[in-house]
Amino acid sequence: MNIALIANDKRKELLVQFCTAYSGILRVHSLCATNSTGKLIAEATRLPITLYPPGSQGGVQRIAARVAYNEIDMLLYFRDPQGQGTSDDEDFDSITRLCDSFNIPFATNIATAEVLIQGLRRGDLGWRDIVNPMAGKATIG
Repeated sequence: MNIALIANDKRKELLVQFCTAYSGILRVHSLCATNSTGKLIAEATRLPITLYPPGSQGGVQRIAARVAYNEIDMLLYFRDPQGQGTSDDEDFDSITRLCDSFNIPFATNIATAEVLIQGLRRGDLGWRDIVNPMAGKATIG
């Protein structure tokens, strides 16, 4: 599966900790992330991650385009709920609409992300292979 990872500045460390805890599960999937988030995760976990530009330079929009083309199977976007009124809100709203439109499993906090990762581990998300038959074969890039 193709999994996208995004985190607001105040949630990056939480996403790194999450990816560290679940690196065994994540290791067998294709991961992509915005630049600074992806670098932090890769340094901590040694997971291979395709890096997109920072969110402020269009990285979130690049991931959103992948969602729109049904090339992302799960999105973890750890968002700072106190960061309301920032430029991140537009990106977040856009990517939320896309995930809802294309039925992409989407977590905005660690509790929901854990449910999705455990479901991924159990095989509960196998239906994505039907929706996106290239999920296991395509490289994000």
